[in-house]
Amino acid sequence: MTLTETSANAPSPKVPTTGRSGTIQGKWLRKNAKWVALAVLFAALVTFLVVQRQAPTADSRPLSANNPGPEGAMALAELLGQHGVRVTSTDSLATTLDAVEDNPESTVLVYDPRGFLGREQLTELRDSDAAKVVAVSPRLGSVRGLDAQIQASGVVPDSSGVLAPSCRQADATAAGNVAAKGTVYTGPVTCYTTKAGGPGLYAASATGKVVVLGSKDLLNNAHLAEEGHAALSLRTLGTTGHVVWYLPGVADLEADASTPTLNDLAPPWLAVGGPWLALVAVLAIAWRGRRLGPLVHEPLPVVVKAAETAEGRARLYQDSRAVQRAADNIRAGTLWRLARHFNLGAEATPEAVVEALERRFGRPVPELRFTLLDAEPQTEGHLVQWAQHMERIEREATAQ
Repeated sequence: MTLTETSANAPSPKVPTTGRSGTIQGKWLRKNAKWVALAVLFAALVTFLVVQRQAPTADSRPLSANNPGPEGAMALAELLGQHGVRVTSTDSLATTLDAVEDNPESTVLVYDPRGFLGREQLTELRDSDAAKVVAVSPRLGSVRGLDAQIQASGVVPDSSGVLAPSCRQADATAAGNVAAKGTVYTGPVTCYTTKAGGPGLYAASATGKVVVLGSKDLLNNAHLAEEGHAALSLRTLGTTGHVVWYLPGVADLEADASTPTLNDLAPPWLAVGGPWLALVAVLAIAWRGRRLGPLVHEPLPVVVKAAETAEGRARLYQDSRAVQRAADNIRAGTLWRLARHFNLGAEATPEAVVEALERRFGRPVPELRFTLLDAEPQTEGHLVQWAQHMERIEREATAQ
């Protein structure tokens, strides 16, 4: 083997690394650490906003079939689905009628706490192909649109606890008692009455097509498990295989195509009485606006006696029944005069005045301390008695 071959076959020596690239990266990171942190924070914020925007918005409407909160009714909707009843949520009268037309003999649940629906719209809903219309707490002005014989008749008294069915309606009898607060109604069929023969939380028409439930607590998630609420809700809504869950919205408001003018809004008598009222107003202005005589010159400043000022302020306190304010002024005046009498100076505290009085009387007087510092009259009679007591203390202290 030659020297050349030996050199060619020998392993090449390792070249030591200086780490210059790593050192440069470390210096760059330390120098721009603040900007790197801001970039990471900005990227995280953008990612959060994108994810939140893509996520479905939670439904927070009361008694909504998609609201899992205490005021929602998702639990009842899930129970209906487990019993083979399909639930369709709608938010306008047009979509509700379309859903009923596509699925005749459906049950329509309507909850309109803000009164978006008028009487005519409820009548149109009642006259549709729906097998049953269940209204939850309908308003006084709109309940007549469902059935002329169903009327609102007050609320459940706070003293009422559990209400028994007290009727022969099959659904109510099978469900049993309920414990809910709300509006009571009268109708051909009335259940869960607060008194014998009175209105109740459940009212139905003679045909059974219209049912009125007087409380949303019978259906919402927070109270569904109480008493017979779940059974009553399931039996009322689950008689058909399809429920249209209708929560009216702004789109259901009845809007007039034409904007009324001032002539339309004004009462009819204004055309005759308006000019006469204008003439009377001009005459009144001329009568009250005329000068009643020359101005009287009075030299200033005007000297007001202290007694008149005190009496005027006292009358203001009396008219406004400011008992506490008057007591504070009486206490402050008495303490100031006593401090001046005892030569305690302008910076003397109320406790120092009381101590000076106790030294003058030669003994501690708890009643004295309470009267001067802690007493707070509550009525005008107590204020007069307390003021007389304060005056007597001041007179005895200054007489010695």
